[in-house]
Amino acid sequence: MIETANAPDLFENLRLELRRGSLVLAVLAALRRERYGYTLRKTLTDHGLEIDENTLYPLLRRLESQGLLSSVWREENKRNKRFYRLSAAGEQMLARLLVEAETIHASLGEILKEQQGVMEQDNGTD
Repeated sequence: MIETANAPDLFENLRLELRRGSLVLAVLAALRRERYGYTLRKTLTDHGLEIDENTLYPLLRRLESQGLLSSVWREENKRNKRFYRLSAAGEQMLARLLVEAETIHASLGEILKEQQGVMEQDNGTD
């Protein structure tokens, strides 16, 4: 256990940093199908990735300005809603990012597996 006065703050900062990249990947993946902000947020939450509106909408605008998303305004249920979808460039970027994420996940798994073996040896359980 970390014995510093700011351990909860440190954990929260590192947790948020870890989530940021994952949220970008999740948003891109979820927008392979057209959605508007509320349904995208609900989809992410339903899959265990809660995201605040104050985080989601700036992220959507940034991804669109980077050419990874396209959007259209459309009326639905007598309300104008902005619908987002992955662009062709976004599809390509998502494919590349998924390969990278899988590589990182596999590498982390190997590191953790190796560390577990070291811990078992240290405890005499090998």
